[in-house]
Amino acid sequence: MMKRSIILLFLLPLFSSMLLTQRAEAQKFGYIDSEFLLNKHPDYKLVQSELEALSSEWKKEAQNLEKNIKEMYANLKAEEVLLTEEMYQEKLATIKEKQNAAVAFNNRVFGMNGQYYQKQAELLQPLQSKIYDAIDRVCKRNNLAVLFDKASGPLMIYTDPRHDYSEFVLEELGLENK
Repeated sequence: MMKRSIILLFLLPLFSSMLLTQRAEAQKFGYIDSEFLLNKHPDYKLVQSELEALSSEWKKEAQNLEKNIKEMYANLKAEEVLLTEEMYQEKLATIKEKQNAAVAFNNRVFGMNGQYYQKQAELLQPLQSKIYDAIDRVCKRNNLAVLFDKASGPLMIYTDPRHDYSEFVLEELGLENK
């Protein structure tokens, strides 16, 4: 009797781990490529063109600031022999203020959480919501336990195309792979 209970104590964890393994194997996994999905969506192209126009406008403004600063330095260099030390330092201080303003502009516009980043998030949010909702429906329809994003980083070393659900998400969005 004692021998049987000892054997059961050893076999019970073995059977329970086998059951857990079988359950884990029953879960379905898949992946999508969010970059592929975004590039196929027509709204993304509109967002990209709007962001590009905004970005080029801000870049032009930043370049004008830099050009103005370079001109001020050139003028200072040309006038240097005619200026007193005090006048030279005043003009140099003015140029440094302009430089600080240019740096502040670049940080405000292109820095982390800058205007460009905020505008990008604002414009992409509705599209991301559409894609997420389509992903959610595809996962539920195909009983997927886990869905990875191939584009989100180096987490996936190998992907079997049989498990790529990007086409299903495109279909759910009402788009065709052209």
